[in-house]
Amino acid sequence: MLHPTLCFLFVSTLTLSAQTLPPGHDHTVEIPGLKKELYAGITAEDLLRPGAVPSSVKIVLVATFNAANYGMNFNGYSHGKAVLTVPVGWKVDVTFINPSPIPHSAIICEKSDTKKLQIPEPYFTGGATPKHLMGQTMGKSEFSFAPDEAGEFALACGFPSHALAGHWLAFNVSAEAKVATIQFGDQPAKEVK
Repeated sequence: MLHPTLCFLFVSTLTLSAQTLPPGHDHTVEIPGLKKELYAGITAEDLLRPGAVPSSVKIVLVATFNAANYGMNFNGYSHGKAVLTVPVGWKVDVTFINPSPIPHSAIICEKSDTKKLQIPEPYFTGGATPKHLMGQTMGKSEFSFAPDEAGEFALACGFPSHALAGHWLAFNVSAEAKVATIQFGDQPAKEVK
């Protein structure tokens, strides 16, 4: 395990580098060592789909989907640039896929927790991959949770310092929403059908 000071310097450097990319920087560069068969055929749009039963959604969360944010992304998005919104009380089934030899995980947390070095526990019961602090490499896992209160949350990588480096998506729980929606970047939110 890296000394906390070294982790901070690494994350600071990574964050600074991500913010000062030259114009035209190519995020489609191949990342070596990925086990691509784990996510073959999955696109960024597969991130949020209707669930198998009413009042449920299915999330397919792929860590290191591409080279965006130096591989610290879910389905190609980081720093909350993809926004998933579900109504309070809906069941959320997550399939987490990490094709990378670098450990990653997933955890539902308060959005402010993405500024912490470590996210100890999921906000909602059941809302994390097994051993989210250790992460997993080149594999899949599943988890489910039902958010019982409205608010702004995040689906983040629980491996120490990864959320701090931007490895998270926005996850909003709405008391007013009647359907789930997804928004990519500056595009308008789309109803999940």
